[in-house]
Amino acid sequence: MLTKGQIAAVYRKRAKNYDFTVQLYNILGFRIDSYRALAINSLQLKPRDTVVDIACGTGANFPMLQEKVGENGKIIGVDFTDSMLAKARERVENAGWRNVELVQSDAASYPFPARINGVISTFALIYVPEFDDVIRKGSRALVAGGRLVVLDFKLPNGWISRLAPLAIFDTRPWGLSKEMASRHPWESIAKYLKPMPVTERYGGFVFLTAGEREGSSLNL
Repeated sequence: MLTKGQIAAVYRKRAKNYDFTVQLYNILGFRIDSYRALAINSLQLKPRDTVVDIACGTGANFPMLQEKVGENGKIIGVDFTDSMLAKARERVENAGWRNVELVQSDAASYPFPARINGVISTFALIYVPEFDDVIRKGSRALVAGGRLVVLDFKLPNGWISRLAPLAIFDTRPWGLSKEMASRHPWESIAKYLKPMPVTERYGGFVFLTAGEREGSSLNL
């Protein structure tokens, strides 16, 4: 399994053509934009809300998040890799958004601001060995009714699991490993938040999980 430094190097190398390359997976039926839309809708954001996008990459979630929070809301994009954040900054500047804050930080050490309305991570959190701690801290930062949503890869169940080695091989250029795909962020969400049903896409290779903070009395 790659170290954090090696993963950063992978994404630093791929940052320039990341958005184009990801869209090529549509040929294989991988509807990434549809999956992102489902995840963002699960946040149930409102105008003026503040949302943190963990491992935001090039900011692919930003346009849909902007539609939810509006110009008076706020998006905080956090990413470990300087080159990916540079592409995100370029996206923000080209769109003329004034409500986006970009932070270069390891997700594991990022200090979430207090009283945020949502946290989202798409196709990134299983890369973080400390994912449970990230979810715990993100949950603690939410206001009552705030949601934390994770969209990511997993190993499928049933007969289709026989295709897992091929899927891992196909995503190896992105640094994904079987160990990473075996991580279960939905179990962490169930520890710290009121969990929503876990849903699957792409034959069980993709999962969407969400949790909602019920109030300040949760033991986090």
